[in-house]
Amino acid sequence: MAKTKTTFFCQNCGTQYPKWQGQCTACKEWNTIAEEIVQKEEKKSWKSDTSAAKRVSKPLKVKEIDTTEERRFDTRDSELNRVLGGGIVPGSLTLLGGEPGIGKSTLLLQVSLKLPHKTLYVSGEESQKQIKMRAERIQPDSENCYILTETKTQNIFKQIEAIEPDIVIIDSIQTLHTDYIESSPGSISQIRECTSELIKFAKETATPVILIGHITKDGNIAGPKILEHMVDTVLQFEGDRNHVYRILRALKNRFGSTSELGIYEMQGNGLREVINPSEILVSKHDEDLSGTAIAATLEGMRPLMIEIQALVSTAVYGTPQRSSTGYNVKRLNMLLAVLEKRAGFRLGAKDVFLNVTGGISVDDPAIDLAVIAAILSSNEDIAVDRSICFAAEVGLAGEIRPVNRIDQRILEAEKLGFEQILVSKHNKISIKNTAIQVRLAGKIEDVVSELFG
Repeated sequence: MAKTKTTFFCQNCGTQYPKWQGQCTACKEWNTIAEEIVQKEEKKSWKSDTSAAKRVSKPLKVKEIDTTEERRFDTRDSELNRVLGGGIVPGSLTLLGGEPGIGKSTLLLQVSLKLPHKTLYVSGEESQKQIKMRAERIQPDSENCYILTETKTQNIFKQIEAIEPDIVIIDSIQTLHTDYIESSPGSISQIRECTSELIKFAKETATPVILIGHITKDGNIAGPKILEHMVDTVLQFEGDRNHVYRILRALKNRFGSTSELGIYEMQGNGLREVINPSEILVSKHDEDLSGTAIAATLEGMRPLMIEIQALVSTAVYGTPQRSSTGYNVKRLNMLLAVLEKRAGFRLGAKDVFLNVTGGISVDDPAIDLAVIAAILSSNEDIAVDRSICFAAEVGLAGEIRPVNRIDQRILEAEKLGFEQILVSKHNKISIKNTAIQVRLAGKIEDVVSELFG
């Protein structure tokens, strides 16, 4: 008889306890500790036969270690390759998380249909017919993609032995369960055990595995935090379901940088890679409109030009409203206080609404100057010249502060046809002989006088 043991896990953070208690001492959440039955069995290899050769590692001197670059699978998706650091590394485990309906399954099915390698797409959420309908919409003809609807890991490994795929995609890790644990799919112990089996398979066979993970209402990946520590790469798929643009960013990457991001546009036939997002995020219109300004921002390592829209109107009700979409409201209130104190604009009795176009959220302080330019443009009802863009932070004393990687921002603005860029006079600019005119400012009063006289 196998020995059965009862343990208690926090469903929020995954901390284990020997007995039930009301509050988790790790994450301080109440009523999140649940009982799970863990059955101890002799664990076999992921293969049905136990004759799998075991690799024995030995210590090496640092100078003896081979540093040749790891071979990678090209995903045929330039944005995904960029975020992963050049492609999928053999034997790696990648976790992709995101909101429900954001396009995680669509992205990975699209990649599996494009790949020239044999791919096994395992789904525990949709039937084969449902996936077939989606696949026909994305890419009707594919000879290398196999679809399997299964949730038991032992059955999945049997099919893997039969097909011998080059890449395995699991949709999703929360639906899998193993015979070695007696608890429901999605529980802390099941997620941890299933991931452990997949890691063992990936490392022993050098087959990359990509997992789709659900997220909680707080935006964190559901399951124990150890899940993110176990995998090699954690990707986050972000965006607003009401907008067509999606952002893919790396939260953890053992094989590349975490500062890269990919941008997609959701269309009827799948996700389209956006090679130059600045041309989409900046609207094209001939007439001059007040309340708009263009900012040169950075998302990770990627420079973007985004449009800031502001609306300033007299407050109809007693308390003026301060509202922003895609920008921090507290920072907006701080900039309004700076304008009132340092530049003499009386905005305390006016409603101020701010919007970052395209449905993306920006926390780069370099867009401060563009926010102020858009607010003053709406307040004075004078349009900012469409050939000018901004890249500077605004301090509490009204000073224009320098921002990092200013050269990249200037080159991006020049590439998109802007004639002038307004930056801090304290920035050290190394590029010379550019077609764009770089204008310098030291205080908020200088900017106001240059733009509005």
